[in-house]
Amino acid sequence: MQNDYEILLMLDPELPEERQDEIVARARELVEKGNGTWVGHDPWGRRRLAYEIDKKTDGIYHLLQFDAEPETLDELTRILKITDGVMRHLATRRVKGSHGPGRPGPEPVESAGREPEYATSNIRSAERLPEQQEEEQQAQEQQAEEEE
Repeated sequence: MQNDYEILLMLDPELPEERQDEIVARARELVEKGNGTWVGHDPWGRRRLAYEIDKKTDGIYHLLQFDAEPETLDELTRILKITDGVMRHLATRRVKGSHGPGRPGPEPVESAGREPEYATSNIRSAERLPEQQEEEQQAQEQQAEEEE
């Protein structure tokens, strides 16, 4: 039974583009050799890493999508572990989404002039009426006069 998979590859940023293409081509070859179906390849490009890996601060990302048997995925993972130039890789089951393969959904749009939800959670200051604020200010002034 074939499953839908995707692999996110993080390649060395110093790797020439030809070598990157070779790694992706080798992955495709392994999938098709294992009677799998190649769905697509989405190059994400260079991204900054959250932390250094082998003294490198950037990585080049590629999203590989395919349908294959679990044994084929195991073999592909084994090959990626020993391939020079692959800094990290992560294989997951692909989830069918409405935004296309490997694409995150659109960012939520905040309407202009409207406060974000977290701002309304601070209701203590919002509940105070102008009269209450004026009374508090008068009380503070009166207290300051008494102290003098």
